[in-house]
Amino acid sequence: MVQSAQYEPPRFTYADYLQWSDAERWELVNGEAFCMTPAPTTTHQRVVLEIGTQLRGLLRGHKCEAFIAPFDVRFCEPGTPDEEVRDILQPDIVVVCDPKKIDERGCKGAPDFIVEITSPSTSARDKTVKLGVYEKYGVREYWIVDLQTKLVSVYLFDAASGRYAPPSVLEMQGKRAVVALAGLEVDLDEVLAESKVGE
Repeated sequence: MVQSAQYEPPRFTYADYLQWSDAERWELVNGEAFCMTPAPTTTHQRVVLEIGTQLRGLLRGHKCEAFIAPFDVRFCEPGTPDEEVRDILQPDIVVVCDPKKIDERGCKGAPDFIVEITSPSTSARDKTVKLGVYEKYGVREYWIVDLQTKLVSVYLFDAASGRYAPPSVLEMQGKRAVVALAGLEVDLDEVLAESKVGE
């Protein structure tokens, strides 16, 4: 009996990625290309801007720096040449505390803190594929902000096990310390207010 060959998607590297048109946004996970969803909702963008603005203000005078998408993060082991990088993501919000990781193309190496604002179309990917990449490369803290449930899932990386601890799930209220940023606090009441504009 002849078995049909299992489909294997083509695999790409950062060198390939750089050749693609800017008209579409792509991410790579283990070399597999994922076309990103159409432009995010207005509410999504308000929330990204609110958290990003808070972080920029909190980090003024610190060595850490906050960025919002589109901002390429090349996840790889130290010393990996750019042309061999196979994991490239564009998180909604990124904080990088090692200036040597930042260049004109984005960040090379794991950021310290990542926030994804999830929606029905991105929720599964944020909680599985992206979570797996962030865990693999040791992102110290990862938040998933769910605009539908108004909940924030907080994942903290445990260096001893090389895994994330089970997430803390919080209501979008009060102030929440970012452990990876020495306890600087994000005001979730302000985030909640932005998520309700237009409702």
